[in-house]
Formats: sequence, structure tokens, C-alpha cells
Amino acid sequence: MKAIFFKSSPSPTRMTPPASPLHLTFSESLMEENIEAAELIITKWDSSSDNHSSSSNASLFSDDNREEAKQYLSSVKGLQKAMQYLVSHQASSEMLVRAQALMQTAMKRLEKEFYQIFKSFRFYLDPESFSAHSSSSRPSASRSSFSDLEEDESENESRAENDSIPGAQRVSLAAVEDLRAIAEAMIKAGYAKECIKIYKIIRKSFVDEALHGLGVDRTLNLQKVQKMDWEVLEVKIRNWLHAVKVAVKTMFPGERILSDQVFSISPAMGESCFVEISKEGALALFEFPENVAKCKKTPEKMFRFLDLYEAVSNLWPEVESMFNSESTSTLRSTAVNSLIKLGDAVRTMLTSFETAIQKDPSKSTVPGGGIHPLTRYVMNYISFLADYTEVLSDIVADWPLTIPSPLPEPFFGSPDNEESISSPVSVRLAWLILLMLCKLDGKAAMYKDVSLSYLFLANNLQYVVGKVRQSNLKILLGDEWVTKHELKVKRYCSNYERMGWSKVLASLPENPTAEIPADQVKDHFRNFNLAFEETYTKQTSWVVPDPGLRDDIKISLARRIVPIYKEFYETYGGMHLRKEMWVESLVRYTPDDLGNYWSDLLNGSGSSGSVSSSSSRGGRSG
Repeated sequence: MKAIFFKSSPSPTRMTPPASPLHLTFSESLMEENIEAAELIITKWDSSSDNHSSSSNASLFSDDNREEAKQYLSSVKGLQKAMQYLVSHQASSEMLVRAQALMQTAMKRLEKEFYQIFKSFRFYLDPESFSAHSSSSRPSASRSSFSDLEEDESENESRAENDSIPGAQRVSLAAVEDLRAIAEAMIKAGYAKECIKIYKIIRKSFVDEALHGLGVDRTLNLQKVQKMDWEVLEVKIRNWLHAVKVAVKTMFPGERILSDQVFSISPAMGESCFVEISKEGALALFEFPENVAKCKKTPEKMFRFLDLYEAVSNLWPEVESMFNSESTSTLRSTAVNSLIKLGDAVRTMLTSFETAIQKDPSKSTVPGGGIHPLTRYVMNYISFLADYTEVLSDIVADWPLTIPSPLPEPFFGSPDNEESISSPVSVRLAWLILLMLCKLDGKAAMYKDVSLSYLFLANNLQYVVGKVRQSNLKILLGDEWVTKHELKVKRYCSNYERMGWSKVLASLPENPTAEIPADQVKDHFRNFNLAFEETYTKQTSWVVPDPGLRDDIKISLARRIVPIYKEFYETYGGMHLRKEMWVESLVRYTPDDLGNYWSDLLNGSGSSGSVSSSSSRGGRSG
């Protein structure tokens, strides 16, 4: 027969006066009243009794039996006082045996009620409803706790507070108050172990089921993760990113608050219950990113690894605060190890990415001098990396960049942005872009036509600048970086124009209005026709994907060529010279015709093939 009694010890500095006969008589009388009162209500709700009433099968803590629940808890309190008196004064009396039996019966009933409340109010006792409010500022529910039984004024205030609480939350708070009252009664009566056992079984089941519902696979160990296809593992990672946020932000805090509230009489018990309930699930959560970090590392996995690192890093303050006991040190170390392993993996992948740029195997040129696949891949990759600046700052902070020589000054940010210049992330991303641009220089040299190689460089650098402008790279690299590379694009374009259209310009006289012999005039028109047609035919297959850059090049070409040709045309090829037979045969294009032809230039269509006298552009037939 189990009984644990809380007995007050006399103060070592004061003598306890002997009880008077009158005091003993009064205590015995009160003791008997307490036992008799307890016996009446405990027997009534004893489902194991042969003569039990129908009420013993109902819920003692239902709304219909609220007053009896108060009386029941009050009777347990009185019974406990009687037992304490008997232990001190009549330890061998039959009345003590009777009281002990009643207490055991009461505890069995309270165990049943404790379990039933959890089951009946399962959907009201979810962590989300508790994580929304702090346990330190918890509203009181309408159901009084064991310690509030004699505080009618407090109860009235509690009822008034409840009028402003939403219905579902009011139900959950009321259920918690009942659980707290039962836990308090059982703990004071020496039945803490039984109470805690029920609590742990029920709440751990709830946590395990919730984690399963969030897609957390508790059986996913290192071996399974390493054998998993990346596409499948990536889905697991996405599920984990959602699950860990819900668990750490809502579920675990809710369980912590619930434990604290139910076991408010003993914070140590509440802490023990919370740890026992959540530790295993939390450990499974934080082992997953560490296992992923041990998988084969390739650049395409980078962003999921960064997502994992960011999630663990962002949630670390909550993890450290919630699981701050010695018994949860393994969990904390697992979360820290996940960060360390993920950081190592990211650094490995950055190194692999750098190596992949340097060893890019493609030897073929891009048709028409367009955007090289390496440019697209690298800049898309780096612009995504720029979205993880804060995470990368942690990872590369103590990881010095090893380069053959200092980065050229243009690859740094603006001098006005000291933070950008000194940022390890900025320097590392600038270095990756520099490696790619150097690689593109080598690919440009593969073009047989030098002017096309310059167009290729202009196109690709324009793409790089556009990606920088449209992403967080602009913040990291700075305005000066952008400005200097835009100027470099213009120089590439200028070189393309100069070398690509040099024959056309050379076919015209230096002074188009100067008086020259007719034979030279014929030669200039003949040479212009040949140079223009050759250049145009060749460049119809060339491409400038950026519409703004394409328009700028066309405008620049028109400014270079059309004014000179127009003056020469008006001087020697105009209508006033129609009497000369050679004018009709050699002057194939008006100044306006040139603009019509240029409208199709650099679109990469290659459809015109050539510009001949039969062209539909409006040129003269000859």
C-alpha cells in the first residue's frame, strides 16, 4: 500500500509546545470529519466499488460536475491533512489504514480523469494554442485549480477574464487548469510518478504523431540518406525546412508551456517532462541536416545546403533557449555539428564550382557571338549565391581566398562602400566572375573574325552586368564595379564597329564632298557596294540578344556611316546626275536604304543571305 506524506519539521531554534487536550480533541474531531467527507464523495466516484453509482462512469471534470470536482479535490486536500495528523499522533490506528485506502482510490480516479482530459480535449491541447501566449502571462480559466478552491474573489475575476477569450482557447485553458489541479493534488499526495508517467506517454505520442504529420521520417539515418537519389532527397529537404520551422517555432514551445502550466507546482518536473517528450523528436530533426552534409557534394546541391544552414542558424537561439539543460546537451551539439558540417560542405562546393569554371571543357564557339552557356550558368549561379549573403558571410568569414595575385581594382566595389569592399563574400564572388571573364577571353579568341570576337565579349559582359544590376550582386560589388564594366562593354562594341565595318568606311572618300574624278567616284560606289553587301551578308547571322545594346550599336553604326555616305550620295549619286549612265548601274542604295537593311542586323536571323540588286529593300536595280 503506497503512501507518501509531507510532514513539517519543527524549527531548530524554537521548541514546539506540547498540544493541549483541548487541541487534540479539536484536531481529532476535524480529522474524522475530513475522512468522513472524503469517504462520501470518493466512494461515489469509485468505479471499482460494487455499489458504485452511475456518476462513477461519468467525467468528474465535465461542466455538469464542476461543483463536485471542487468538492472532490477539497476532500483529497482534507484527507491528506487528516493522514498527516494520524501519522504524527496515531500512526498505528485503523483510521490511518482507512484513510490510506481512500487516498489510493482517489488517486486512481484522478489518474483516470487526468488521462481522460487529455484524450477528450486532444485537439484543444495542441501546441499552437499554447505557443501563442506565454506561460508567465497565462490567462486563468474558468475551472479553479487545487490551490484556488477557497479564493472565490479570484475565481470571479478569472471568469470575467474568460469572457474576452476566444471559445477554443477558453476550452484549452480550462482543460489545462483541470490538469494542473489534478497534477497538484497527485504530487502533494505522493503520486507524482504516476501522474508524470501518464503525461509523458500521452504527450510524447502527440509529438511523435505531429512530427510524422509534418513529414519527418524518424528512420532516415545516414546510410539511407547517402543512398538516396538527389531528386528524392531534395524533396525530403524541402519537407524538413517546413517541419523544423513549425516544430521549433510552435510545437516545442507549446509543449514547453503546457508542461510548465500543468506542473506549475514543480518546475523541475515540468522541465523533466518537456525534455522526455521532445528530446527524441528534436534530435531526429537536427540529425537530418548533418546527415545530408555528409553526402556527395556537387555544385548543384549548393542552394539546398545553404537553405539547411540558414534554417538551423536562424532557429539556433530558440533551440539553445528551449533545450538549455544538461540532459539536452546532445541535442544542442547535434545542431551545432549540423552547422559545422554544412559550412564545410558549402566551402567544398564553392571550391568545386571555382574549379569547374577554370576547367570548362567547351571548345566550340557560340553561333553569332551570342551568350555562352558558361556565362549563363555561372551568372545565374552567382546571382543566387548573392541571395544568401548573410549565410555565406558566416561560412566564408574565416576562409581566406587564395588567388595568384590581388584582384584587379575594378573587381572591387565602390570606394564609398567600405563594407562591400571588405566583405569576404563580395571578394569571393568578384573572383568567381573574374575567373569566368578570363575564360571568356579565351573563348573569344576561337572566332576567326576578330570583330565577331569583340561582339561576343560585348554580349557576354553585357549579360554579366545585367545580372549584377538585377540581383543582390549590385549591393555586393558596388556601383563603381557596374560603371567600369559598362564602359568596357562600350569599348568592346566600339572595337566591333571599327573592325567589323572598316571596309565599308574605307570604301568612302575621306572628304565626301570634295571634287574627284569620275573614275574614282565609280570606284568608291563599286567598293562601297561590295563592302556593304559582304559585311551585311556576313553579319545577318550575328546576334546581340540585349535589345538595348542592339539599338545602341545600330545607332552608333548609323552615325558612323550614314552621314558620310549621304554627303557622297548627294554629291555624286543624286537625281541631278541621272544623265550619267553609270549612276543607275552603280548607285544601288539611298541613305534611307541603309537604315532599312540595318533593321534586320544583329537579330541572328541569317535569312537575307545577301543584298543584291534584286533586293526588296528599295535599292536601285543595276
